[in-house]
Amino acid sequence: MGILPCLALVYKKIVPLIISSKDNNYKAQQQIQQENTRMALSFALGPYSSSVICRTTNINKHSHAQDLSYIRRAADLSDKSAGFTSPHPNFGCVIATRSGEVAGEGYLYAQGTKPAEGLAVEAAGERCRGATAYLNMEPGDCHWDHTAVSALVQAGITRAVVGIRHPLQHLRGNAIRALRSQGLQVDVLGEDMQSKIVEEARKACLLVNLPLIYRAASRVPFSVLKYAMTLDGKIAASSGHAAWISSKLSRNRVFELRGRSDAIIVGGNTMRRDDPRLTARHGGGHMPIRIVMSQTLDLPKEANLWDLSEVSTIVVTQRGARRSFQRFLASKGVEVVEFDILNPRDVMEYFHDRGYLSILWECGGTLAASAISSGVIHKVFAFVAPKIIGGKNAPSPVGELGMVEMSQALDLIDVCFEQVGPDMLISGFLQPIPDLTPTIPSEDETFAIDPTVIPFESSIIFFYKTWDPYGAFSNFSPHPIQMPDEDSNYATWSSVEHYYQANKFLGISNPMAQDCIEQIKLAKSPEEAARMGRLTQRRHPNLVRSDWESVKIDVMYRALKCKFSIYPHLNSMLLSTAGSVLVEASPHDLFWGGGRDGEGLNYLGRLLMQLRSEFLGESPAASESTCLAL
Repeated sequence: MGILPCLALVYKKIVPLIISSKDNNYKAQQQIQQENTRMALSFALGPYSSSVICRTTNINKHSHAQDLSYIRRAADLSDKSAGFTSPHPNFGCVIATRSGEVAGEGYLYAQGTKPAEGLAVEAAGERCRGATAYLNMEPGDCHWDHTAVSALVQAGITRAVVGIRHPLQHLRGNAIRALRSQGLQVDVLGEDMQSKIVEEARKACLLVNLPLIYRAASRVPFSVLKYAMTLDGKIAASSGHAAWISSKLSRNRVFELRGRSDAIIVGGNTMRRDDPRLTARHGGGHMPIRIVMSQTLDLPKEANLWDLSEVSTIVVTQRGARRSFQRFLASKGVEVVEFDILNPRDVMEYFHDRGYLSILWECGGTLAASAISSGVIHKVFAFVAPKIIGGKNAPSPVGELGMVEMSQALDLIDVCFEQVGPDMLISGFLQPIPDLTPTIPSEDETFAIDPTVIPFESSIIFFYKTWDPYGAFSNFSPHPIQMPDEDSNYATWSSVEHYYQANKFLGISNPMAQDCIEQIKLAKSPEEAARMGRLTQRRHPNLVRSDWESVKIDVMYRALKCKFSIYPHLNSMLLSTAGSVLVEASPHDLFWGGGRDGEGLNYLGRLLMQLRSEFLGESPAASESTCLAL
């Protein structure tokens, strides 16, 4: 039996242990996890067969140490975009000449921007001829235009070294096959290159994309529990006072952790005691959503988290809790989500459905214990301050777990120690990097969906994230369009979303509106353009054109028609869905999307089906009046 089939059998045994919160044999669970973590780290993303290819003749032609050094550099580069690329992977690329000099490098800033490979090629120029490209992860070309692969091939790259294959099944292996079909030598760590130091380099590539790996395998976002405690294990004094346990340097590290996360979650106790803001405080860019988890909704009316001027807040609670307070929150613009029974696993599965990749838990001991028992915490960051506060009733970072013997204690895996100012940062995993059982349908199936969406019938095609097989249908896909302005002059917009958001403020004479349009146009990614447009709309509703609600569907339609008119491969993909219902599978957008339970209006899907009908009934040239071909 091959290595990976063996791993599959092992994980069939350990996954139920991880998920079950009723199993009190925690020590046995941790022993199994520790025993298998090295195998998971080494083979989690390997080829899914029992055979391992080893090309020793090719390896001898190149410097082993140099290859691994540049792979680590690519991983380090890719990490620069953490927090900005979500829910997409972090990509980095280093191009080195035959003599071993770095000719160019780049990383994906955010989805919709130039791929890392394209940026590295531009930086290297003619020095790409005969050079080697080092990629922390296999490119994720999913828009039928293979931008990253084409950039390497056309630049004259002759060899590529890849850290890990793509975690998502419908993308895994595609770019590697494409590169090899173009005559490039492609070496994949752990397959074509194997040794102890190769394993260490490959681990660096795994770590930089842990959120995507965990999410793809476990169907919950990658969750990190963070807390600060005194040397005697207290997170606050007996009075509840907790400011400040850790140093300013440690708090700055926490801001960095927040900036790398999609959302931050706290419980009602933390909110009542600390009145936190939960902002990243890094001067702009990505701001994580704030989530409050409260069973009773016994929350204050005056709180920093109800201030939505910078970022949104979501409150999750049990169904029926304090209806009057729910109405109060709604009047503030705070979203409330009800659950029949409020528990961490159901909440995390819900936010997985919403496309969240990583969650930072900054909760108190009671909620932390519940989350750990539910098996949704994957990693722990503990800041230990050299202070002693004492107190019999002073709270600790983790509440009751039901353990009665020290032998039941949970052991961290792959533990790291780092001094941060006067504090000690201890981090480690509660669960090993999982075996990636494919959860996304292969591209030859009749539907394409977010992994959690279940189609009602085979004639429905779901699309959502831009890395889905049909993700190019999204208004966030990285396809520039050229659209006429008020004076019939054509302007280039980086995506449909850029154009859509800017149109909210079109025709307003206020200089702030004009400035906002320009800033949206210059936004580096569709996500960034959306953040700008939505934030300005929320803060300055007077800048939004008065007819926006009546014209926004037409604005989206014209932009989509332009996109599908000027990109033949997108037009072909749209026409290939003839006879199928198209549904934008966003579980939270009830206007453009289909909603969580089909209650959404699905206007994006409707517009695409309208366009498909028009394209099928007209000549290819008939739609060119909408936009200018690029």
